[in-house]
Amino acid sequence: MNLSSLSFFRSHSKGNKQFAVIGLGRFGRAVCSTLHNLGYEVLGTDIDEKRVAQAMTDQIAAHAVQLDSTQPSALKEAGIFEFDTVIVAIGNYLQESIITTLNVKEAGVPHVTAKASSEIHGKLLQRVGADRVVYPENDAGCALARSLTKPAILDRFEVDPENSIVEVLVPEAFDGKTISEIQLRSRYGLNLLAVCANNKFEVNPGPNLRLWKGALMVLIGANKNINRLPL
Repeated sequence: MNLSSLSFFRSHSKGNKQFAVIGLGRFGRAVCSTLHNLGYEVLGTDIDEKRVAQAMTDQIAAHAVQLDSTQPSALKEAGIFEFDTVIVAIGNYLQESIITTLNVKEAGVPHVTAKASSEIHGKLLQRVGADRVVYPENDAGCALARSLTKPAILDRFEVDPENSIVEVLVPEAFDGKTISEIQLRSRYGLNLLAVCANNKFEVNPGPNLRLWKGALMVLIGANKNINRLPL
């Protein structure tokens, strides 16, 4: 997730509880299911009637309808244009994805996230008005590569392409040392946000807190500096 994504989320009303997801493939189903389980009202749509029926059977959305999203009249009839947030999850069909994104933006939908399958696809989606473009396959590949090369980094939130917030296992080199002794800021250029031990987080810990191997640290800083940690 990049900085533009943060501003995208900030622009949402806290009371927003409704989402429309167009495209019920693996990505669209995952978005629907997660939002639904979090308590949000979700409308799922797909041109494939079997996918729509399966979504209702699996109860991953409050409502699901079959429609052709390249047709503005179909989107309007389904009430898609009345949603504040629409996710266009048609990543593998370039033309349909772009036309659908254009349709919902021209109709005045305030927040549109669109799935892209390539960089060119993403640029085209931005050209027709997508507020946020996501690359699930690329993100998953990057995450896998990082987990294979840096298994001590359990989670990562990208603030922008150069900086991240990471959840890291305390390495053996830091075992038994205090925060002031490891000199995270002066030696590595990183800031410590929190430490977690025994499932309890201590936010903004003091310099005398002693670290132990296996505990978690939440750090923020440049990716190049995070890679310098003795993990």
